[in-house]
Parts: sequence; C-alpha cells; structure tokens
Amino acid sequence: MKQIALYGKGGIGKSTTSANLSAALSDRGLNIMQIGCDPKHDSTRMLMHGKWIPTVLDLVRERGDKAISVDEVVFTGYNGIRCVEAGGPEPGVGCAGRGIIATFQLLERLDALYGDVVLYDVLGDVVCGGFAMPMRESYAREVYLVTSGELMSLYAANNICKAIQRLSRRSRCTCALGGVICNSANISGEKELVGAYARRIGSRLISYIPRDNIVRVAEVNKQTVIEYAPDSPQADVYRHLAEDIFENDTMTIPIPMETDELENLALEYV
Repeated sequence: MKQIALYGKGGIGKSTTSANLSAALSDRGLNIMQIGCDPKHDSTRMLMHGKWIPTVLDLVRERGDKAISVDEVVFTGYNGIRCVEAGGPEPGVGCAGRGIIATFQLLERLDALYGDVVLYDVLGDVVCGGFAMPMRESYAREVYLVTSGELMSLYAANNICKAIQRLSRRSRCTCALGGVICNSANISGEKELVGAYARRIGSRLISYIPRDNIVRVAEVNKQTVIEYAPDSPQADVYRHLAEDIFENDTMTIPIPMETDELENLALEYV
C-alpha cells in the first residue's frame, strides 16, 4: 500500500490536485482512499459530485467515536474512490489538527485504512502538531510538496521540508520527500524557479501543472477534470502525475533552504 501526502500552502490548489490525482489513479484500476485533512473539509467534494460529506470530528463531537460506523465516515465517490473528511473545530475554538488525530484513530479502530493508495490532502501548516501527524506517525510514507512560483508558497513548502528533516531523526518516523509539484500561478519563469528550488533541497520537480480554465469549468460542474474532460490536455497532465507518483521509488530527506537563500533564488527568476 502506498501512503502519500500532498502538503502545501492554503489556496495553492492542493485539493484540486489531490482530487484529480486520486481520480487518475483510480482509472488505473487501483483501490484509492482520499482523506481530506483540512478544516475546510472540501478535499473530496469534486470526487463526490459536489456533495459535502459529514466530517469525522463533527460526528465525534455529536456522539463520541464509539458509536460511529464505517459507512458514516467513509463515502464512495468517483470510480469507487473512498472519501473521508477529517474536519476541524469551530472558527476560533480548539486545535485545527484535532480532526486529523480523531480521524486516524477512528479509521484504525474500524479497520478502514486500506487500499492500493491512501492519499492524505494536508494543509501546509506544520506548526500545529496535528497537521504534522500523517508524517510524524508514518501514516504518510511519501510526501509531495505542492507549490507555485510565488514566494510565500515556496516559503510554506520549505517549512514542510524542515518538518520532514526534523521528523526523520526519529526512529519510528519513515516519511520522506518524493518530489515537488508546481501548480502554476502563471508567473514568468515559474517552472524554472520551482525546478531550481527542488534541486536545491535535494529533490526534483515531479510535475508542472499548467494553469488551464478547464479546471475551473470542471469544478463549476462539480467534477474533477479527469471525469469532466477526460480527453483534455489537462487531464493528461494529471494522468502523467499519477503514473510518476505511483512508479516513484526515489525518496529523499530534504535539505531546507535558509530564508535569505530562498529569497535570493526567487530574485534570479524575476
């Protein structure tokens, strides 16, 4: 079983990438589970044709975890993909990572954490221990950074690298970096910048996803690009990403850049 996590700054298009990646993997005949680990609980929405599924944390708050069954938290979406949303606390109350912890504990108790690929879509705020849990507890063995060429997006990706490096020193942690995904913001020199960043941290640019209006059109129609426009060039990009990730066996412990180094690198591509 491949256990992978996509981390990135909020708003970078991480959930869109995750859903299309899961859809593309499922089209290869694989058993896929996607777990949304963001309080917005919208990771699986396009896989569920626009349906907002109940979150684990909401159900735990209402009834306690002992009274919850598998079919109340695991929902079947596009092409048989099993979808779960961790959820989060009410705004301004509690730790946003609590939903992730509750979700993993529940899925383990229900023996529901299985498949050819389990994909975790995780907000790139690893300051909170809950968001780092997929890495810290080795649920996610392979981490992929989703970033654009914007400095703050690269800064967030670099923080994830710091977390991987720090966690790698623990004997029980087996997570490593599988590569960097550039989800384009349509910035000049972006692909070159993100590729240079990936090399500087000891990794590689595994995919460049161009900005295409078909993504927005598919989401308005409550579908992934893979389902809505399977013959489009953008769908092919996601299929190539799925193939590269599924076949990838090169993992590294990244060497994060210092902030001033990162800023100087970005200046080279302005």
